Amino acid sequence: MAKLAFLGLGVMGFPMAGHLAAKGHQVTVWNRSPAKAETWVARHGGARALTAREAAAGADFVMACVGNDDDLRQVCLGADGAFAGMAPGAVLVDHTTVSAQVTRELAAVAAERGIGFVDAPVSGGQAGAENGVLSIMCGGTEADYAAAEPVMAAYARICRRLGGSGAGQLAKMMNQICIAGLMQGLSEALAFGQKAGLDGAAVVEVIAQGAAGSWQMVNRHKTMLEGKFDYGFAVDWMRKDLKICLETADQIGAALPVTALIDQFYKDVQQMGGGRNDTSSLIRRLG
Repeated sequence: MAKLAFLGLGVMGFPMAGHLAAKGHQVTVWNRSPAKAETWVARHGGARALTAREAAAGADFVMACVGNDDDLRQVCLGADGAFAGMAPGAVLVDHTTVSAQVTRELAAVAAERGIGFVDAPVSGGQAGAENGVLSIMCGGTEADYAAAEPVMAAYARICRRLGGSGAGQLAKMMNQICIAGLMQGLSEALAFGQKAGLDGAAVVEVIAQGAAGSWQMVNRHKTMLEGKFDYGFAVDWMRKDLKICLETADQIGAALPVTALIDQFYKDVQQMGGGRNDTSSLIRRLG
């Protein structure tokens, strides 16, 4: 069993850290709001730290799951950052969805200190984190990945190294591009069915078994038809991710015309007051 630190106890990080503790790892947690860390320790044991540096001190692996590029820089760098507490040979595993640029920047700093760095964004949402069945897309050296993979297995359905530093983040961008398109298509289909007078749930029962089927269709159609949008990844976070996708596309010369359009549709949902709705709330625009 390893000595671990987990930085960031949001809707994803809280259960992910819990799975590590359940596997018998020695886990120290840190969270920006101390109350969340106290709640985690009361539920799972382990210890909490007052700074990322303190949490990372002596850890074999440091897992991070925070908000964005700036948050990740803050928890890694500086006098109270994780890198300051990590010893050579330790590995930082970043589960945050961030840009490939910040990933490569921090991986370079880590390498100068003899620290490993694996970018490992996840897909599967809160339910996947709670049930320990996340898909994890990884980038980094083969050695760092090989060391970290058995630890990540505590909350993974599938975990793969897809290339060097930044490859995990680029793969997560592909994931978000796919989800955006699927959600818009599903929203249009359900709205169309409602206006045509069909029983949407009955139709989905049939078409989900064919070529149109998807996880989003199976798991979100009922709540979409009911106008309930509190079941997963928020629109605010999706727009953050799509911004990364679109900026990266500009940098590499890729065309994302549909993604750019759907990003604006999500902006419409935000302006309707739905920033904290889950991503299936695209259907709200079509009512």
